[in-house]
Amino acid sequence: MSRAALLVMDSLGVGGAADAEAFGDAGADTFGHIVEACALGRGNRDGLRRGPLNIPFLIAHGLGLAAEASRGHELTGLSKPAHSQGLWGFAREVSKGKDTPSGHWEIAGAPVDFAWGYFANTQPSFPPELTQALIAQGGLPGILGDCHASGTEIIEELGLEHMRTGKPIVYTSVDSVLQIAAHEESFGLERLYDLCRLARRLCDPLKIGRVIARPFVGDGPGAFKRTPRRKDFAMPPAMGNLFDLAAEAHRPVISIGKIGDIFAHRNTGEEIKGAGDMDLFDKTIEAFARLPDGGLLFANYLDLDTEFGHRRDAPGAGACLEAFDRRLAAFAARLRPGDLVIVTGDHGNDPTWRGTDHTRENVPVLAFGPGVTSAPLGARPTFADIGASIAAHLGLGPTSAGRPWW
Repeated sequence: MSRAALLVMDSLGVGGAADAEAFGDAGADTFGHIVEACALGRGNRDGLRRGPLNIPFLIAHGLGLAAEASRGHELTGLSKPAHSQGLWGFAREVSKGKDTPSGHWEIAGAPVDFAWGYFANTQPSFPPELTQALIAQGGLPGILGDCHASGTEIIEELGLEHMRTGKPIVYTSVDSVLQIAAHEESFGLERLYDLCRLARRLCDPLKIGRVIARPFVGDGPGAFKRTPRRKDFAMPPAMGNLFDLAAEAHRPVISIGKIGDIFAHRNTGEEIKGAGDMDLFDKTIEAFARLPDGGLLFANYLDLDTEFGHRRDAPGAGACLEAFDRRLAAFAARLRPGDLVIVTGDHGNDPTWRGTDHTRENVPVLAFGPGVTSAPLGARPTFADIGASIAAHLGLGPTSAGRPWW
């Protein structure tokens, strides 16, 4: 029996979305602009990386070809093979967001079929009744923030006042999200999680996709640092996704990173967290080695998004891709006959773009493993084709949307 690993590099977009203009993102191209920034020889903010992007495994498996097909013209600054090792193409998103839940739910075969709720880019951002209920039911002295903000910047700005007053920092962005930042020691980690559970219930009628706990530590500006104990509280996903099918067939499932949070922990099997991409990749290799036949591993690697995309650090994003490429090559060397690996993204986050938010883009689709032939997949009309193809590979029933390429 076969196994499958679905690896999502968070925010690995390849431009070219036909509806990008509707999202204010016409011209956004995460991968293409990272390549161009690296080709220009720019160093990242830590001065640790210079020179053209060096990702031999991903290039050999069609990432450059997929990017050129998506953007519709040549990508300079990157060598490309005449033929890829495996299947390559790109996919378009049909869900109406450019956020993590929309992308992942659609990848798993069940696109978002409703419009997410969003908070206004005003101050205050939150409806008064939501704020009042959060304060009253959460036993809070009040809240700080109540605005659109960068998570790292608002912690620097309001962290000390939060520690002094006990008021949590509550903020949002252009995504369908409510985020609560609090100090792990002065406020308490479990108290933060409980507050987010309350906020999740309050946000359900508004169709807000995620409530995110953002714990941090430190004693003042410059020393504040977000910890890896972030937790997402998501709306339940649409039915008929890969996890549902695997559960119905009693197949083993392992979720790596924030996958369990994104899918509201429904049928997500064994959930494994980690501190950054390299730790998560260590755990991916270990977990896949013990995954039984017929099993599914679904992983998310978030550094490209959180550390470099939102912070608009293109060369740093290049270094992140290079580190991922090296680990991916080591992972591929351990595959067994019948194994299938698919590498993709969930949206874009162009580090050269204006603002700090996600960008509406197509995503690459690279599929490889022992026995997988080399061929172009073309333009897939929905991310859901990925989940449908994995379901077919594992001998599961059809996902609620998408068509397999097998």
